[in-house]
Amino acid sequence: MNLRFVEAFHWAVALKSVTRAAEKLNITQSALSSRIAVLETELGVLLLDRRDKLFRLTVAGQRFHDLSQNLLVMQTQIKEEMGSATMRSRVLRIGAIESVVHSWLAPWLKHMQAEHTDFELELTVETSPILVDQLQRGKQDMVFAALPASGEGIRTRTLPSMAMNFVGHKVLHARRLYKLRDLLGFDLLTFQRGSQPHVALLELFRSAGSETPRVHAIQSVSAMVQLVEAGFGIATLPRAAVDHLSLRLPLRILQTDVVLEPLPVHASYREDPTSHLTDAALASAVEHATQRPRPTRRATTAG
Repeated sequence: MNLRFVEAFHWAVALKSVTRAAEKLNITQSALSSRIAVLETELGVLLLDRRDKLFRLTVAGQRFHDLSQNLLVMQTQIKEEMGSATMRSRVLRIGAIESVVHSWLAPWLKHMQAEHTDFELELTVETSPILVDQLQRGKQDMVFAALPASGEGIRTRTLPSMAMNFVGHKVLHARRLYKLRDLLGFDLLTFQRGSQPHVALLELFRSAGSETPRVHAIQSVSAMVQLVEAGFGIATLPRAAVDHLSLRLPLRILQTDVVLEPLPVHASYREDPTSHLTDAALASAVEHATQRPRPTRRATTAG
């Protein structure tokens, strides 16, 4: 039995789509369908119910899928124990929000590069709702987002949240302390409308009985940083990202009399019996996300 064909069948079941499984394995849809057909001929049973366009397993197909997981796990163990020199490169499709990109993503990927010679990366930077949808549709293997993903075969681990701060221009916003009412005099920049930082910012003013500030919803951390640099307004950004960016940009964390809610971060991933790379990547990501960021001399500590 060709285990590549078993792997093709596994991903078709896991993703509930021949098309998505073919994209995952970087083969044509007809090639993947052919592999499943060969399995059916070899086993002498139908694995997929092809009576309509819905993806359904036959009873035999469900039983074979359950049993085939042992084959795929054993294949992975044999490859690892017999030496990585014979293993093909493994592509890990990773999605991340910009807050992660500007904080611990690069050190983590450098570690993965050094520790896993078979590691190849496909990186997507997007908003949390899009990343979660991509993982659920099989477009990503692992995503780091402010929202957890759910679904069959998907697991989520909560990572340390990111402290959020008001961030201004180090020359234009040089006051020692900014009270909540002082911030009403500035244009405020935060993440896209409906996101956790956007909702939390509006709730901060509402709960204080304050008037509603002018809030600009910006999808990109890079765009927010450029606007702060240009003197457009004050942004709410993760402290970990600002610590890195303030080394080369005129950013300043503002000391305020209020505390912003931290940004939650979740690592969501799809189980993969054909490789331990996802498990290794998750363990390494947790380690890097947990490390405390080094303080910078140019950033002012928030109270």
